[in-house]
Amino acid sequence: MTIRVLLADDQALLRSAFRVLVDSEPDMEVVGEASDGAQAVRLAKEQRADVVLMDIRMPGTDGLAATRMISADPALAQVRVVILTTFEVDDYVVQSLRAGASGFLGKGSEPDELLSAIRIAAGGEALLSPAATKGLIARFLAQGDADDGRDPARSERLDALTVREREVLVQVAGGHSNDEIAERLEVSPLTVKTHVNRAMAKLGARDRAQLVVIAYESGLVRPRVE
Repeated sequence: MTIRVLLADDQALLRSAFRVLVDSEPDMEVVGEASDGAQAVRLAKEQRADVVLMDIRMPGTDGLAATRMISADPALAQVRVVILTTFEVDDYVVQSLRAGASGFLGKGSEPDELLSAIRIAAGGEALLSPAATKGLIARFLAQGDADDGRDPARSERLDALTVREREVLVQVAGGHSNDEIAERLEVSPLTVKTHVNRAMAKLGARDRAQLVVIAYESGLVRPRVE
């Protein structure tokens, strides 16, 4: 299946470079280009995009607002947003994850990293930037709210999870793959996938990145202080 990619960046030269790179891959194609967030939302729907590479800072409707709009639209439930940012350690990163982004990537990343990010996002995995540590992201998530990152409403929603689903959620928040979780919990990867899907359904998460956010904001997982 060909991954349909939408490019959203106010720099035409950068969009052109991304288009050449993406279109060179046999399993993906660029289906549209947007210079602002509002246009990105419209084209995501019109072109049935699978992944949007979204610049965080654009004139008018910025990437953060556009990501919220995409995440809130049931008609765009299949769309995954990867935030492109110049500054990988940034409050915008946390806000974008909370807004519904599947992850983020630095604009200075290597071409192979960008292509890998598109495939990871299209597959529903969490993309938390190859250049950023999970512990750092966790600290930002925990510091995002005045109450030390805990969201009482989400804490209550965790009550719907089984003991095993909670165990799997903790492992997902640690950045582990299904195969790694299966080995740690001594179950099959298919069983892990089932638990992940059930947890996503119960918690209203679009993908694994949102499970990571929920795990930290609910207090189920606490950030490691390096």
